[in-house]
Amino acid sequence: MKILKSLFLKKRVNIVPKNSIHLGFWRGLSQKKKPFFVLAPMADVTDRVFRSIIAKYSRFGEEAGGPDVFWTEFVSADGLMSEGRDALIVDLMINKGEHPIVAQIFGTNLQKLEDCARLCVELGFDGVDINFGCPEKNIVKSGGGAGAIVHPSQAVEVIRAVQRGVDGKIPVSVKTRLGFNRDEVETWVPTILETGVAVLTMHFRTRKEMSKVPARWERMSRIKELRDIISPDTLLIGNGDVETLEKGRELATKYGADGVMIGRGIFGNPWLFDENKKEVSISEKLEVMLEHTKLYTELLPMKNFNIMKKHYKAYVNGFDGAKELRVKLMDCTSYEDIEGLTKAFLCK
Repeated sequence: MKILKSLFLKKRVNIVPKNSIHLGFWRGLSQKKKPFFVLAPMADVTDRVFRSIIAKYSRFGEEAGGPDVFWTEFVSADGLMSEGRDALIVDLMINKGEHPIVAQIFGTNLQKLEDCARLCVELGFDGVDINFGCPEKNIVKSGGGAGAIVHPSQAVEVIRAVQRGVDGKIPVSVKTRLGFNRDEVETWVPTILETGVAVLTMHFRTRKEMSKVPARWERMSRIKELRDIISPDTLLIGNGDVETLEKGRELATKYGADGVMIGRGIFGNPWLFDENKKEVSISEKLEVMLEHTKLYTELLPMKNFNIMKKHYKAYVNGFDGAKELRVKLMDCTSYEDIEGLTKAFLCK
């Protein structure tokens, strides 16, 4: 370790003093539970409606609330700070019982990022996360999402702007990938850690790989080594290919992660965080699908109804007649249509 640290010092890596990072709620959570589990921020998936469904049907012991930490969908700082903010502010609505919850934002305009971070504080969020991992082409082209990996100096400025915006009131974190076209852990991770972020969440694939290859969780071991030298208070969360709590614990223990972020495993399975729920009946799954749909139409009428259809692919799966029902649901345009088909199926 001493040799490794001396190599960093020669490269003039900035070491973040211990106890200098504002961890906020993360400190208590990390001391209470390891690994802790958090909900991944997924565009057009983890909206306030789906989060409320997850909170209702997931439990840890006797406590309701689903994951240890909720995350919002990622929201454009530029959009939130523009005249059209009303269309986006709905993505930052907090449901009762969702705390702690982290707002995820992205962008490159430093002033708007700072203002947006300040807004997140005013809205009552427990933390702000910066998206440096989204692979979407247009976002990357603008320098946001995974595009930040290509422009590390700009990424640092983005983090600093958000830190100024929260003004020490809530913790700032970053979610990113191993690299852009290749693994860049040795340079990219130190760049982030030097800023003193409270949490670093790593999706263990590059932007080029998207989700086409297995997540390389073994890279957490090296990331942890870097963290221990550069910013020992920063917490590390691993993300990728975790579909059960058991698998998450296994990976976190093996590679040294403080927490685990679960994304795709929650599709069609809002019971994921309820360890006492061993089986879910077909009728139960379809009834919750209807509840999810009705709530979506009531709370998010301004959004395209077709967004719900990605959920139907997950809810309606793995049982006799699922494919036929799923095909019919894809043609529906209203809750009433979905309800009619689903209830007819359940009455067979």
